[in-house]
Amino acid sequence: MSDNIENSVDDSKKNTVDRRNFLRTAGYGAAAVGTLAVANACTTETKTEAPAIQTKKKFEWKMVTTWPKGFPGLGTGAEYLAKIIGEMSDGQLVVKVYGGNELVPPLESFDAVSKGTAEMGHGAAYYWKGKSEATQFFTAVPFGLNADEMNGWIYYGGGQQLWDEVYAPFGVKGFPAGNTGVQMGGWFNKEINSIDDFKGLKMRMPGLGGDVLKGAGALPVALPGSEIFPSLQSGAIDATEWVGPYNDLAFGLYKAAKYYYWPGWHEPGSVLECTVNKKAYEALPKDLQHVIEVACKATNVDMFGEYTARNSSALDTLINTHGVSLKRFPDDVLKKLAQISKDVLSNLAAKNAENKKVYDSFAKFRSHSIKWNNISEVGYSSARQYLE
Repeated sequence: MSDNIENSVDDSKKNTVDRRNFLRTAGYGAAAVGTLAVANACTTETKTEAPAIQTKKKFEWKMVTTWPKGFPGLGTGAEYLAKIIGEMSDGQLVVKVYGGNELVPPLESFDAVSKGTAEMGHGAAYYWKGKSEATQFFTAVPFGLNADEMNGWIYYGGGQQLWDEVYAPFGVKGFPAGNTGVQMGGWFNKEINSIDDFKGLKMRMPGLGGDVLKGAGALPVALPGSEIFPSLQSGAIDATEWVGPYNDLAFGLYKAAKYYYWPGWHEPGSVLECTVNKKAYEALPKDLQHVIEVACKATNVDMFGEYTARNSSALDTLINTHGVSLKRFPDDVLKKLAQISKDVLSNLAAKNAENKKVYDSFAKFRSHSIKWNNISEVGYSSARQYLE
């Protein structure tokens, strides 16, 4: 009996020790499992949230423009583009804007982007006709495409691909980034009653419109926006076109000329461009490349909307507050200018293969577009007169 009791006590002690060993072992095991679980959880969490934890590379770019800083529509359009690029990229791509003459002269902005002095520019493609005459098709063509038609040609008619080809030798890529819509015919200090009234006239008009003026006997002058008013006021030029009522009012051109002519036959839908250094663009991650592309499209739409909204009220101010005399070019003048335009474009296309390739695409799209536009836009505008 005592032996049994003693054995039982020994067994009890043994069991107690075994239980303690088990619990100690189990505790160590649980701790190990817990540690492993935490380690695995941390590993899993790290893997899952790595993109958020990693610091993305940030890019700081410079944008040079052909416009005065803060100039309504054009200058503010460039600033809007830079702003939304920063916002859309969540600060990963920051663009600082420099107005004309702040970093480089206005008409040297293309070279600055080409050389990499600045990664981005904002201006108008026809300013670079000295680089390639084909560039002019991507801003405006006399008696050419209006704003909606330009968008159609560039986005869906092969225009963007041709634009890329023309700019490729300069290491630059161009995007539509604004449109003024149909512009005004210009400011004059004498009435235009016949085509002969253009003879000997010194008029600021860039691009192909200037070539048409030259064919009419005028002396076209290329000037950046900042030099237009003082040149017109001093008599260095006799006449000028700029954009339309919204911008012309801001420039105070009514103080230097009396007659304001329409329609803007030379620029029926002027595209403003964003130029990007190609190496800098290709060095960006794909998502930031898309940010630039989409931001340019947004700016294109936004600027056109602004001009549509503001031109009518600005024209009313010019006429009723400042006493500007609004004039329409006579039909025979417009007819003659259209004929000269045909010759200018034909001669341009005949100069080289690049010009011809772009011209053929543009002319084909215009031919098809005119048919639809006459039914849609012109037809509707004619019908809307019955509201008056």
